[in-house]
Amino acid sequence: MQPPSLAVHASLDIPTIARALFAAYPDAMLAVDTQGKIVLANTAAALLFGYDVEELLRMGVDALVPDAVRSRHASFRGAYGQRPAPRPMGTQTDLVARRKDGSEVMVEIALSPMQDGGQVYVLAAIRDINAYPRALQALRRARYSDSLARLGRLAIDARDTHVLLDSAPALAAEALDVEAARVYLLDESRSEFRVAGGKGVLPSEASGSRVANDAQSLLGYVLAQAAPVIVHDFRSEQRFKVPQAYVDAGLVSGMAVPLFERGQVMGVLAVRSFKALHFGADEQGFVQTLADMLANCLLRIRTEEALQHAARLESVGQLTGGIAHDFNNLLTVIQGNLQVLAELDLPVQDAQAQQLLAAAERAGRRAAELTGKLLAFSRRQVLRPGVVDVNALLHSLADMLRRTLDQHIAVSVEVAPDCPPVLADPSLLESALLNVAINARDAMPQGGRLQFEARPALPPMDLDADAPAAARRFVSIVVSDNGVGMSDAVKERAFEPFYTTKESGRGTGLGLSTVYGFVRQSNGAVTIDSEVGQGTRISLYLPTPQTEDAAAHVGALARSLLPQGLRLLLVEDDVEVRKVLRHFLEGMGCQVSDAVNGEQALGLLDPGAGFDLLLTDIALGPGMRGTELAALAQQRQPGLPVLLMSGFTPEFLDTGNDALANWPLLRKPFKRAELERAIVEALSY
Repeated sequence: MQPPSLAVHASLDIPTIARALFAAYPDAMLAVDTQGKIVLANTAAALLFGYDVEELLRMGVDALVPDAVRSRHASFRGAYGQRPAPRPMGTQTDLVARRKDGSEVMVEIALSPMQDGGQVYVLAAIRDINAYPRALQALRRARYSDSLARLGRLAIDARDTHVLLDSAPALAAEALDVEAARVYLLDESRSEFRVAGGKGVLPSEASGSRVANDAQSLLGYVLAQAAPVIVHDFRSEQRFKVPQAYVDAGLVSGMAVPLFERGQVMGVLAVRSFKALHFGADEQGFVQTLADMLANCLLRIRTEEALQHAARLESVGQLTGGIAHDFNNLLTVIQGNLQVLAELDLPVQDAQAQQLLAAAERAGRRAAELTGKLLAFSRRQVLRPGVVDVNALLHSLADMLRRTLDQHIAVSVEVAPDCPPVLADPSLLESALLNVAINARDAMPQGGRLQFEARPALPPMDLDADAPAAARRFVSIVVSDNGVGMSDAVKERAFEPFYTTKESGRGTGLGLSTVYGFVRQSNGAVTIDSEVGQGTRISLYLPTPQTEDAAAHVGALARSLLPQGLRLLLVEDDVEVRKVLRHFLEGMGCQVSDAVNGEQALGLLDPGAGFDLLLTDIALGPGMRGTELAALAQQRQPGLPVLLMSGFTPEFLDTGNDALANWPLLRKPFKRAELERAIVEALSY
């Protein structure tokens, strides 16, 4: 073993023993004259600064100082020459030395004066503090803290989830000095992960790509463990299957930690390296903290967006609900008078008049359907919730669609064996699913795949935790297609009424808005997951029934005939509507007494009145509502059947659906046959 080499300026006469000690010293050693020229250097100095020992003797010591502090260093060196004494450097500040390749290294220095024949030299012992384990740990922790602080600052300023999802992996990779980092987010069905952001892209895991939630994969393993997972060597990993792409790319080690949202794992933050790295407690804590911060930031941004979206839709809903109410009263008059007109002798004998009446009636029905959709969006329709067998509903709907859709569209149904029924209005649920299916058909002009799926699900993320249904179990009904998909801008507005991407004349833009209103009014939630060119998944989350008697409000209407000579009290504040209803009722053989408001109606309800039915609108202008009148009427005449009417709904009137538990409600506008069936139902209610 050769002894350490020592470069000595010719002017220095150093004893052999001193030379040996100088050369063998483990720290870098330099001797510098009063002019700043290096006259003595050992091998450790050459290794630290990246020079040969002979090169150091041809240099001034100022060359080893960064440019930014070189003048200050020269001033310090001059002052030290005036009062040389042993002292440390850097006790009040960090010292940085400059290497041959331009890189910098943190050092600590001890200075001592040395004399040789009257000449004064400065002996400097220089140590790389990065070599200290505690110093390395402190530097790492400082780097981790800085990265977390940067993400925190970004979270305050950013309102775009994409910015956070791109920044978090980059910060993790930079702080840990690894080559790859990814954020994976679970989709609503929890069957797939989406690569939401990353650094060091692998071809198979580019941003936006999908990764199956396989229990045998790393991501599935992290999901099952709900705890950080460290991989020391992907090539010898036995706990899960490692994709061959990882090995082919040269990945060796890695770590993955779960992202939690409201106690549930909603994604994974993973870092990977081409080197065999030791991920200790500091690294694990850093990545988990970064993941927690990211999850909290995403939740906050999504919550803010959901609140803004809900507020916007609520304001539109209030407007559309009010319009729908007034329009329904007008339609009741229009449709009623059309039916009366159709019974007159002249139109019956005139074929052209019959055609005109039929066209007007069709337009009235379309207008009624339109107002119904507006009420559905504004969540002011009256629901008749019942227990719905999801499996039977989806298979029935699929059979119908197979007969009616383009033959190039394949329709499939997949219902989990343990899927429970849902509590919803059966007809409106079927209508909502049909709306979504029609949109899917339009998104696949060349044909494709339409799939219905249903399975038990956790409460949806955007459901208010304080909502009455939040503690219930849910079922997710997913309608997916492989059509053209939606851009982010389209997804943002997809649930808004009258918004449509279809060409003029094809659709009103009320399809998805109706679905949104129905599901939200049913104490559920609806989400859209779509990408341009990749298709669309619309998920309806509906609560399951708590008791078997949830279907009490749903049953077949009685089919008995309306009794002749029925004594009926009609209460309606709109004079034109009242005229139409009186005409209908008298045509059915009823004996009708009418009133403009609740107070006038109570005056007619004396003990001997003997009415067989009270037919009243809910909104009766100033004064009492129809529901209040119904309660007072039944106090005066116990057992009196009641039938409520409304072109509006109880929600707008601060009268919840619970107030209808004792009385059926007929929605305006309606035909005479619908009125007759409703009276029959009310008599047997």
